[in-house]
Order: sequence, then C-alpha cells, then structure tokens
Amino acid sequence: MRQSQLLLNTLRERPSEADTEGHGLLLRGGYIRQLAAGIYSYLPLGRRVLCKIEGIVREEMERAGVQEVMLPSMQPAELWMESGRYGTYGNNLMTVNDRHGREFILGPTHEEAVTSLMKNEVSSYRKLPVKVYQIGTKFRDEKRPRFGLLRGREFIMKDAYSFDISEEGLDLSYRTMFGAYNRIFARCGLRFRAVEADAGTIGGDGGSHEFIALSSIGEDTVAVCGHCDYAANLEQAETAARNGESIGSGAKEIGLDTPQADQDGAANDDIPPLEKFHTPDIRTIDQLTAAFGLKPEQIIKTLIYKAGGDIVAVLVRGDHEVNEIKLGKYLGAEDIALADDSTVAAAAGVISGYVGPAGLKLPVLADYAVAAMTEGTTGAGERDYHLRGVRPGRDFPLAHIGDFRNAAEGDQCPRCREGHLTLHRGIEIGHVFKLGTRYSDKLSAAFLDASGRERSMIMGCYGVGISRLLAAVAEQNAGEGGIAWPDALAPFEVQVIIVSIKDEAQAALAEKLYGTLKKLGLEVLLDDRDERPGVKFKDSGLIGTPQVVVIGREAAIERVEYENRVSGVKETLGFEEAVLRITEHVKTSTFAD
Repeated sequence: MRQSQLLLNTLRERPSEADTEGHGLLLRGGYIRQLAAGIYSYLPLGRRVLCKIEGIVREEMERAGVQEVMLPSMQPAELWMESGRYGTYGNNLMTVNDRHGREFILGPTHEEAVTSLMKNEVSSYRKLPVKVYQIGTKFRDEKRPRFGLLRGREFIMKDAYSFDISEEGLDLSYRTMFGAYNRIFARCGLRFRAVEADAGTIGGDGGSHEFIALSSIGEDTVAVCGHCDYAANLEQAETAARNGESIGSGAKEIGLDTPQADQDGAANDDIPPLEKFHTPDIRTIDQLTAAFGLKPEQIIKTLIYKAGGDIVAVLVRGDHEVNEIKLGKYLGAEDIALADDSTVAAAAGVISGYVGPAGLKLPVLADYAVAAMTEGTTGAGERDYHLRGVRPGRDFPLAHIGDFRNAAEGDQCPRCREGHLTLHRGIEIGHVFKLGTRYSDKLSAAFLDASGRERSMIMGCYGVGISRLLAAVAEQNAGEGGIAWPDALAPFEVQVIIVSIKDEAQAALAEKLYGTLKKLGLEVLLDDRDERPGVKFKDSGLIGTPQVVVIGREAAIERVEYENRVSGVKETLGFEEAVLRITEHVKTSTFAD
C-alpha cells in the first residue's frame, strides 16, 4: 500500500473524547473514529488489525473442530421471553418494532438464536456432538459508554456454542475451547490470565472462566495466588473460612467450630459487656475511625439488602465489601440490591449508619470474617449511638454464616492455603461457560438418544470480544509516540519511509525495496508522500509497524536505516542485508505464532 493513497489522517493531539491511552492512540493513529457515543467506524488501518484478529480466531476455531455459521442480528423478542432473559437484560436490550408491531431484539448475544437453530437441525444423537461459531456485530444499550471500544453500544464478537449428549462430552468441548482461547490470546501477544468467574446473565450451572488481559484501566478485578495457579474474578473469588474449609457452594451448611460461635456466651467470659457510646452525626466507617481511633477491621458493618421479596441484614468487617453475587447465590435470589433509606428505617427502626445486629428483628447473615471476631463495634440501633464490645454469637445469632464478601489483598489463598492473594485490574476479553440444559430445556432443543428416549442437548458457550481484543492490545502496547503492535496484528509488517520524495535516488531505491518485499509476500506500507521528514516519522510512530526502513542520504550507494521496534535494534544496512533482516524477522514471528 502506498501511503499517499491510504485513507489515513493522524491527529497531533489526544482528542478530548479519549478515555485511556490506548483509546487516544487508536484515534490519533487513524484506526477508529467515533460516530456516536459507544459507536465507532473502523478506518482501513483498524480494519486490517481486526481482520488479523479474526484470522487467528478462525484458525484456532478450525483447529478445535468448530464450524462457522452466521446468525441474524435481529431476533424475535418472543425467543428471549421464552428463555427468561428478556427481563434479566432489561434496559440493556436494544429493541425495534417492524411495520406489523412485532418486537425484535438487536442481539447482544446469540444463545437463543443458536439453540433455536439447532433445535430444528439436530434430532438424533448421531449428529452430536457439534460445535459452531460466528463472528458478528452485537448491540447493547450501555447507559454510560466509555473507554472507547471497551464499553460500546455496538461491538464485534465471536460466539461459539457446543452441543453434546452428556456431561462428559461437555467437559471435553469445554477443555478444547479453553485451550483454543489460550492459544488465541497468546498469538495476539497479550499478557492475560484465565480466571474462575460468575456466569452472569448468560447463566448455566456448570463451570465458567473469564480471560482477563492485565491492564490498569480494566474494569474487572482479579484475585491471583502467588503460590499456586488459583485465579478468580473478584465476583467469584472465594475467601477462606476460619475453620480451614474453603467456601464454595453449600455455604449455608458450613459453620464455625470455635468458641466465638458459641451462642450461649459461655466461652470468652472476659469480653466486656456492651457499651453504648454517643456518635452524633457519625454514620460511616471513615468517620468512626477518625473520631474514635478505631481500625476498620474492628468494626462490623450492618447492611440491609432487598433480596427478591425479602429483607435481610448482612454483616461484614469494616475493611471488607459485600459481594452481591455470592449473597444472591446463597439466598437463591437474582434480584439483590441495597435497601433505600426508607426501607432501612422501616425494617430496622433507625436510619442507615446506626443499624446494628444486636436486637435486630431481621434474618442476619454474617460473613466468616465477622463470625471469627472476638468482639466488634456496631451501630446501636438508635440514632447517634454505637455499641462497643459486640460479640458474635452472644449479642446476635450466627444462624447464617457464609462467604459474603469480596476477596481482599493479602487474603489467604482458599485453594492452596499457603499463598496469599494479590488483586490486579484487567480487561475481560473472553468468557467460556458450561450452560448445561438451561437454554435447551426452555427452548425444547432435544434429541433422541440410542434408546429412542428424548433428551435435552447439553450446551456450552464460548465468547471472544473481537473489538475488545483490538482495544486491549492497544492498551497493553501504548507508548508515548504510538502503539507498538505485536507482529501478528500489525496492520503492515514493515514500513518504508522516503525522506525526500523529490530525491531521485531515494525514490528509486524505495521503489526497488517496495517491489522486492511485495514479491516476497510481505505486507508493506510505502510512505511516498511529499511531506517533511518530521511529519513522516511522527506518523510512523502512530501507525506502529514492527519494522521500519528509512531511505535517506545514502540511497545512492543503496544503504538504508533499519529499525526493529520489537527488539529495539537500529542499524545501517545495505540493500540485500535489509531484505534479509526483514524477512528473517517475519519468518521468526510467524513461526512463533
């Protein structure tokens, strides 16, 4: 490609709309342009990178035995009502009505559509297992689009789905796709982790893993053990119970076998009795610690939640935060929300900030860290007062104990018990789920087994954010002057820059090199513009090709300046040496893929 013919306008300054470094450089480098909030056009450079990502994905899907299909973006709303997700997605769904008044959904995902397809295409176990995928545009009515391509209202995704006759078959499909995802992200040059995760609105009763690209601007937080391979999204990360048991499913049945949990107060008689003290207008943890010299871990927070039609109190330490995903699972409720002030006052008899568990006439759910406390400070259940010396098990019941909080930096690893957790920010780039029969049951996608009995297909779901991948790579490789694209994704493998297009020797040597590299099958960008050298070099940095050849004052003797942005090597080479160096690098990077 000749740069004089390329649709490319670079920007000298970072646009005000840019939320992050990578987003700013994608705009400045002429990769993307915003049409509306959360909606972007991809210019030729951006489209070239997307195509390379899609190419890697297609190669790995084929390697995993997955067949490509194309599913419609418009889906009948009745399908989503049938699956039960119409209400779950709520305002995030983008909907349209046709001329007959029939409602359609612009698909944010395609579980319903693909299940409906397979329902009509597969009727016998002889056609199973089967795995299919598609790459297409998705829609989500984000309330606050931000971070460029990372949280948009229109985005590109790869969805894959597996259909099996048994749980063992699903396990095999899941492992196959898990391996394919690791290869995809490694080939894209990303620093990433696969972490245990919650299934969210996709649902399903089986396993779920997210793939997280590590980045300080990521909206996800992952907890990682420094001793073993345990890693989990913060929503899913377990915390260790005081009795040494790992908290997972069935938390209601796990209790503490320590004196602190003794309900009659016989143990630890040396703990002082309750002391009520005056705390006028002091309602927050920060205010309590500042006014009375308490540490957050000495305070028990009492939070009132609405869970479906129930009102419950949840207790966590002052330095911990409630995990609403875990809470919802424990209670078997999908609709979990902090109660508003009026609900708190009606249920607890006092405004938020002064609610405490002692004497509270509500179901009390205590996090394991609270149940393990000898005593703590809580609200007194009376405005402008708190209580000291509140003892779990003596002053409030420990009938419901579980893992109700977010993991915190330094927590003991719940898996190996030897390491400790560190928290990292990251960008979700892929997610794999074991759906089981959630969708096939509701949409009647069944097959006849070998005995002629009708059974629901057992499904898995595997998503990759194609446009999010582009953004994640940009964030991880953003530099002061541009994005240093990994070899596998760079829009061009090498750029040739003519310092002065009016110099005949430079122009001739550039054309010779350009023609030679093209014949070798390389993707070459020739900067043949009549521009000042400073402009060309600035644009070259923003474009970010892995290799650059500058043809300048030594063109007459066929010597060029070569730069490898991956290794950092800069050297002056003869023509043949430069061709050899360029092709060797391309071969090495291709082999590494």
